[in-house]
Amino acid sequence: MMDPGEINDRVEAAFAENFASGAEVGAGVSVWLEGKEVVQCVSGFVDPSKQTPWETGTMVLVWSATKGMAAACALHALEANFFSPLTPIADFWPGFAKNGKSKIVVADVLSHRAGLAAIEKQALSMFDHEAVVQALENQAPLWPPKSGHGYSPRTFGFLADEIVRRVSGLTLGEYWRRYFGDPMGLDFWIGLPEELNSRVAQIIPPKVDRGKEDDLFLQAMSDPESLTRAAFSSLGGLQSISSMNNLRTRMASLPSLGGIGTPTALAKFYNMLAMGGVWEGKRYFFPDTIQWMQTRLVNGYDKTILLDTAFSVGFMLDPVGRDGKKTRKLFGSSLPAFGHPGAGGSTAFADPVRKLGFAYVMNQMEIGVLPNRRAQNLVDAIYAV
Repeated sequence: MMDPGEINDRVEAAFAENFASGAEVGAGVSVWLEGKEVVQCVSGFVDPSKQTPWETGTMVLVWSATKGMAAACALHALEANFFSPLTPIADFWPGFAKNGKSKIVVADVLSHRAGLAAIEKQALSMFDHEAVVQALENQAPLWPPKSGHGYSPRTFGFLADEIVRRVSGLTLGEYWRRYFGDPMGLDFWIGLPEELNSRVAQIIPPKVDRGKEDDLFLQAMSDPESLTRAAFSSLGGLQSISSMNNLRTRMASLPSLGGIGTPTALAKFYNMLAMGGVWEGKRYFFPDTIQWMQTRLVNGYDKTILLDTAFSVGFMLDPVGRDGKKTRKLFGSSLPAFGHPGAGGSTAFADPVRKLGFAYVMNQMEIGVLPNRRAQNLVDAIYAV
């Protein structure tokens, strides 16, 4: 049994230490346990000049942590329309079958094992949805589906979005608000309304870290011929990290990396998932779908990130070794815990064993593809014994 008071004390102390170390400009953390928020901490500033305080209602871009909500929307739309993760995508999206993709099922795409981590030989803007969808239809898998996995940082959102559109008639951003955001009262948006722009913190690019020059991922990112570089850059339209602060970008529905919200909204949503898909007496997901979320479909070396990762149908889990034990604990100690991190450090997850939802967000990014020490300090504080 986890003690809410002890969790609050430990997380508050770790959160304060992150600021004392000078690593933060502005940040927030939320922990929900069995339907109640037991930790809510915010501090710092929304701008690099440190003029405007970060408040409880401050929202911020969470980059790829958006993918968890995107996956949930896709799974919910499938469930509501009597499809399963094992349904071939071509059954409801006929054009997807081109170039050897007719047997690829939803679970293949959302677990990053379909070989669609990048779009080859085309310079496309991520703001041109139709062009990207057409390119994905024509794209041949970059490796034989199911033969391995490679994280799809940008194409994932378009694939999830098109799945939702084909089976529901709504964009993924619209679907999120209709079935989760509005009913649950979540301050999280995939496509920010213009009138909420003043509440959004500025994203601050990471500082150069000379100590990471031997990092395999960063080396691959500097190689124009690498799959890693292609996956993270084959869809353009963003001139810099700072361009994510533009109103046009914030308002765009970008399910791979454009979600904006509060840590409370993220943690609350994941707490619903951790509690079996039921919230305040309303069932949002059937048990079978929740089971898909926490089941590792791939586990091992990632062709894109170049280290071990694990994914279920759209969610990241900590990888496990041959002994079945976790080799990393980004999502705490519970084996079935699942969620998704975002570039620069943000992360959110559900722990079904402890019925816990967690979210950490910030505006000062750090270099690295997985959550850094700031996020890990907070997660470790929850599970400390």
